[in-house]
Amino acid sequence: MPEANQVKQVKRSNRLRKKLYVDEYQVLGFEVSFKFESVDEEVFDTFFSDIMDFVDSRELMLGGAGGTDTFTLYVSSYNRYGSVSVEDRAAFEQWLSEKEFISNAEVGALCDAYYED
Repeated sequence: MPEANQVKQVKRSNRLRKKLYVDEYQVLGFEVSFKFESVDEEVFDTFFSDIMDFVDSRELMLGGAGGTDTFTLYVSSYNRYGSVSVEDRAAFEQWLSEKEFISNAEVGALCDAYYED
């Protein structure tokens, strides 16, 4: 009899794996959180224009929420079955670290965009 903690392997068709975004169709992204230090409306607006240009250049997209003090984002690929890469994550972290008005920036590890890891 199998142990209770063993994971049962499920055999799925290619179509179902694709529809569920699992196995070879898994999509990866990462979370980002940071705080703004004393920014005015002009800096705030310029920052969001710049961040959109940056993610567009890497074919990424953002989702998130926040205000003029803290912000939390999720970064994923713009491509339907695409994932962010380790290089995308590192580039985003580097780009964010160059902003002098950003503090407490945390860039999370790559994780499944559809299911909890």
